[in-house]
Amino acid sequence: MPTPRLLDQVRSALRVRHYSLRTEEAYLQWIKRYIFFHGKRHPGEMGEPEITAFLSHLATDRKVAASTQNQALSALLFLYKEVLGLDLEWLNDVVRARRPVHLPVVMPQGEVRALLSQVKGKAKLVAHLMYGSGLRVMEALRLRVQDIDFGYRQVVIRSGK
Repeated sequence: MPTPRLLDQVRSALRVRHYSLRTEEAYLQWIKRYIFFHGKRHPGEMGEPEITAFLSHLATDRKVAASTQNQALSALLFLYKEVLGLDLEWLNDVVRARRPVHLPVVMPQGEVRALLSQVKGKAKLVAHLMYGSGLRVMEALRLRVQDIDFGYRQVVIRSGK
């Protein structure tokens, strides 16, 4: 009986390990891109220099986000470790995509007052609750009267984080 094709082997290995369908699709796409990037060479013939070249290409030429590059790296590590049974040493020469620095956006109190003064009706109560307690939109919309404990001055979030 002939051995299954590489992508079928990857698909089987992912399913045996109960990876989600979306992860399976993403990993297969990254493995295909890796193979095409190197002129359709079989990954068994390639190793760390080719992985480094591909991941560096993603960061420098394609300018992908760090999380995208990490997903590609995870797909390739899965391919080599779980499917091909090859252990790769740490990839030191990979040019890593930079994670953006996220600064929190804080509105001055005056702007918040002006904004909240423009809200009317039930939305005003929800907006004040969200601002005062840090609730997310769906958490605020799902609140019930019994979720508010005036004695302890707390709000109970039942289906949130």
